[in-house]
Amino acid sequence: MRVNDKDDLKYNEALKKKIAKLKKKRNAVIIVHNYQRDEIQDIADISGDSLALSQAAVRTDADVIVFCGVQFMAESASILNPDKTVLLPVIEAGCPLADMITAEKLRAKRKQYPNAAVVCYVNSSAEVKAESDIACTSSNAIQIVRSLKEKDIIFVPDRNLGRYVQSQVPEKNIILWEGFCPTHIRVQEEDIIKAKELHKGAEVLAHPECNPEVLAIADHVCSTAGMFTYAKKSTAKEFIIATESGMLYKLQKENPDKKFYLPTPHLVCANMKLITLGWVAYSLEKMVYEIKVSEEVRERARKTLDRMLAVSK
Repeated sequence: MRVNDKDDLKYNEALKKKIAKLKKKRNAVIIVHNYQRDEIQDIADISGDSLALSQAAVRTDADVIVFCGVQFMAESASILNPDKTVLLPVIEAGCPLADMITAEKLRAKRKQYPNAAVVCYVNSSAEVKAESDIACTSSNAIQIVRSLKEKDIIFVPDRNLGRYVQSQVPEKNIILWEGFCPTHIRVQEEDIIKAKELHKGAEVLAHPECNPEVLAIADHVCSTAGMFTYAKKSTAKEFIIATESGMLYKLQKENPDKKFYLPTPHLVCANMKLITLGWVAYSLEKMVYEIKVSEEVRERARKTLDRMLAVSK
């Protein structure tokens, strides 16, 4: 270990102690998405995928929610908890996929298909949720679409998740939005093929935001929560994980007898990696940056999220 490594460890441990003290002082809970840095996952009170975090946000009795994720996630927590203070440690932590659709554009699309239901992926802004009928996550999208009485479904904003849902629910007519996750589309079919050649016998677990040709050769397609469940139950000892790199830390931690590999080193979401221990400590110390949604938007977006949570119980 280099001297600098030792210094970094000491610094991180000092920050963790400071965060623990501030968390107690503020009666705060730290909610962490699976794609966050390893050291951020270590300080989580609750960690998981978008659905698990949405459900956890409703259940917490803390006064302050520190959301280690990106803006749309913190917005959802604020929508579901208007009486709590929701903090996003780095205000610049946005989501390019969520930015690919606006409320105005969705209203225009609805006019084209007046009889269609609108399902919005949680990776969308509060304003887009307010214009939708029901939300979904990658773990419950199929269940949500099946639950609707409408045959025509406008699915926003991720086209790859929408295509996957269509393949699983052929009785519905999915009207796709041309949005995509800039991280997941970096995985190419040849990356998976090369990784399988390098790691003989390894099972491929792919997130449904990946391109269709990647999903076609995966052994299992699922959300991040689904990957944890599958990896634990599978008799396989090696896995190729086609999703954001942050997943490997917890997967390895929970399955020390198994090995996990990325099909490409490019599976890094820069926005997810913006939050550091220093920013979490600063956020709790200064009570920044508070995420608020206007009451008019919040009430409508709340109905969209509540419908999702009711179906997902």
